[in-house]
Amino acid sequence: MKYLYKIWKNNRSLIVFISLMCVFRSAVADWYEVPTGSMKPTIVEGDRIFTDKMAYDLRVPFTKISLLKLAEPQAGDIIVFDSVAAQNRLIKRVVGVPGDSVALVDNQLVINGEKLNYDPVSETAINRVEIENLHGIKHAVKLSKQRSAMQNFAPVIIPENMYLAMGDNRDNSADSRVIGLVPRAELLGRAKRVIVSLDYDDYYLPRKDRVLKAL
Repeated sequence: MKYLYKIWKNNRSLIVFISLMCVFRSAVADWYEVPTGSMKPTIVEGDRIFTDKMAYDLRVPFTKISLLKLAEPQAGDIIVFDSVAAQNRLIKRVVGVPGDSVALVDNQLVINGEKLNYDPVSETAINRVEIENLHGIKHAVKLSKQRSAMQNFAPVIIPENMYLAMGDNRDNSADSRVIGLVPRAELLGRAKRVIVSLDYDDYYLPRKDRVLKAL
């Protein structure tokens, strides 16, 4: 006990700081590394994403117990969640909220019977980038020109406390088309901005144009 007391006495400020930082990251905000390109072009490999963990719930630190629901995810939100189905932490965009009818026809979303607007940005021989207008939230999506089963699904009615989430890289994302709808209880928070981005193809040097980039 004397040894522990001595450690506490000599390092009290550091211990308190580390403890408060752990509580902050657990219940208030955190950052996550993005290892894949499933959210391209919005988020790229190597991005470190700042996530607001109080966007939807006030939770008991170090648990997923919600003390108070602060808000509900909206279409267009980029969410971070611990997926039981995927057995992994994922980051995707909410495209369907409870009560919505969502379908995908030739890689274009149809929500509540209305097809979203898409404006072309760029095009190559194998894919194209378009601006998708999701209830006023405009963001870029990457679409493959190759036909695949991922590009279509029949209308799905989203039940209570469930969300349909997809990657912006529509043909290269293991999202709700693969893992099913996302339960609200799996949400960790809302992704707000890129803190820093390391370029894996350039000796892990920071990408200057992505520092503090809003999502």
